[in-house]
Amino acid sequence: MSADITVSIEDAASVSDQTQGHPPIRLIFSALLLVMLLAALDQTIVSTALPTIVSDLGGLESLSWVVTAYLLASTIVVPLYGKFGDLFGRKIVLQTAIVLFLLGSVLCGVAQNMTQLVLLRALQGLGGGGLMVVTMAAIGDIIPPADRGRYQGMFGGVFGLATVVGPLIGGFLVEHLSWRWIFYINLPLGIVALLVIGTAFKPHIVRVKHEIDYMGAAFLASALTCIIMFTSQGGTILPWSSPQLWFTLALAILSITGFIYEERQAAEPIIPLALFRERTFVLSSLIGFIVGMALFGSVTFLPLYLQVVKNSTPSEAGMQLLPLMGGLLVTSIIGGQIISKIGRYRYFPIIGTFIACIGMFLLASIDNATPLHTMYLYMGLLGAGLGMVMQVLVLAVQNSVAYKHMGVATSGAMMFRSIGGSIGVAAFGALFTQGLHTRLATLIPAGTELPQTFGPATVHHLPAALREDYLQAFGGALSTVYIVAGCIIALAFALAWLFEDVQLKKK
Repeated sequence: MSADITVSIEDAASVSDQTQGHPPIRLIFSALLLVMLLAALDQTIVSTALPTIVSDLGGLESLSWVVTAYLLASTIVVPLYGKFGDLFGRKIVLQTAIVLFLLGSVLCGVAQNMTQLVLLRALQGLGGGGLMVVTMAAIGDIIPPADRGRYQGMFGGVFGLATVVGPLIGGFLVEHLSWRWIFYINLPLGIVALLVIGTAFKPHIVRVKHEIDYMGAAFLASALTCIIMFTSQGGTILPWSSPQLWFTLALAILSITGFIYEERQAAEPIIPLALFRERTFVLSSLIGFIVGMALFGSVTFLPLYLQVVKNSTPSEAGMQLLPLMGGLLVTSIIGGQIISKIGRYRYFPIIGTFIACIGMFLLASIDNATPLHTMYLYMGLLGAGLGMVMQVLVLAVQNSVAYKHMGVATSGAMMFRSIGGSIGVAAFGALFTQGLHTRLATLIPAGTELPQTFGPATVHHLPAALREDYLQAFGGALSTVYIVAGCIIALAFALAWLFEDVQLKKK
């Protein structure tokens, strides 16, 4: 965030610190990696626990909000945390974010109903949003510029690892302890990181006076919240003819207009509007938005399908997501190495979105009799396609903008991916719930009493005929979700052709 202002001071301080052995870089770096792992895990660890949470707390219509609330809150605060770090020092801001995240984790673990859990997930997200951005910025305080690329690459590996192990850990904790432990597990890890950072992290940085764009942040928060409420409530909680629903959409449009006006006037806007004149930034943001929708949408609903329809345990459902996450991780690593050698990236998002589109439509074709090994193949294709796209978008943005805009352009592109994830989970959740209720109304005779919750255990204890109808409705509703998602990724495929074939910068 302030690297251009403080770089000479950081360089001198880093050399001094390394020669004197203070602070112990390996210890601090390990703590920062732990913080990054906490933030990344919390985006995926919840997915395998969702069916059990719904079974325990009820509120199937609010299921997607358990994920969405965290993503939304963390997305909104990302641009603010960077400037807070410059203003007050990254150490105190990072400690504050960790404490807020841990407080939210504890409260989520004791939530007694779905409404409480959703609100407390938002509180947790307010801390989680600072973990990633401040941790990445803190590297500049302790690592010399020549070595930063290598260390930041390790952060990318941690994020990839979290996408793989998150569902596994979540499934294990749900099956052998309780779904509440997916939140409690953050406590010991977070406390260790907090203690190490408190004692060993001594950043050398000049605090920079910033104008915080609070109005821009408020307009952005209002717009995102209203859009997600509109997409998640339309046709499920509220009918499409509801005046309240359309008032929410009008408020979203008004907030977007206010955000654009504020960004024109602000001394230091959250997203400089000049960036939207950069073709590569616009394309990367749009494709990142779509990829975010696809990734978080698929990760949220696949464990639900596996546990309800395939009768998998939470641990098994986590293991069964490995093809998706493994495909994403493998192509992300291999793609990065190939791009480094050839110095060009244009064809990777084209090929990646094409493969992801095929994978999504294949997932839409599954029915309740589809064998698991076939699903693994389809999930692997989807993951492989998404992995070829995700890191390339950030690389393209960094390669296209002026150095002074690199930080805000990178965070802006990542923010659009997070926004896509938030809206995607909400929209797909609403589409799934509406499709399920519509099919149940068609298949199940009127007056049939259904249980209040539809966790896997409840479904499998239904009478045989009723259970078959429910599973048929469930599979059909999920198939519709993946058809829509496939069409959306097809749009990303079309946009990817608009990238220019640009040589990567050497410096």
